[in-house]
Amino acid sequence: MKPHAHTAFLLLGSNLGDRVVTLHRALLALAEKGGRLVAVSGVYETAAWGQEAQPAFLNQAVQLSTDLTPEQLLAACQQVEADLGRERLELWGPRTLDVDILFYDNLVLQTAELTIPHPRLPERLFALVPLADIATAYVHPQLGKSVADLLADCPDKLPVEPWFGAM
Repeated sequence: MKPHAHTAFLLLGSNLGDRVVTLHRALLALAEKGGRLVAVSGVYETAAWGQEAQPAFLNQAVQLSTDLTPEQLLAACQQVEADLGRERLELWGPRTLDVDILFYDNLVLQTAELTIPHPRLPERLFALVPLADIATAYVHPQLGKSVADLLADCPDKLPVEPWFGAM
């Protein structure tokens, strides 16, 4: 089995329906459509960010080994979201599944459809905490800070708690 050419870090989030089942199905679908799962963080229950008057999220970070280009990976992530019932009704609104590309190798990319690294990662505790489970030493290619340093410097104070429900 040949190794995949690229490493991507993704964040999964769900706050509608059976959140943990959705995350599990998303992992299976990403492995099928996106590449090989290398590492998966713990699951965290997090307060909604941006629009706080909605149900809490379950979030999980994933390291994926992939042969897809960033644009193909985005399309695969959006297909997984759609397959699992994602409807894009309002910015930062409730959703069955959200899949964000946080990093793709050491690439810095900004197009109309995709920005890598994820532009709001340094200010989002709900993304940094699970990412730190699997990529503590990974260095942000623009900021030159490790995930651990980004986590230590994060201004976000919304609660992020380990989730111990049944998988």
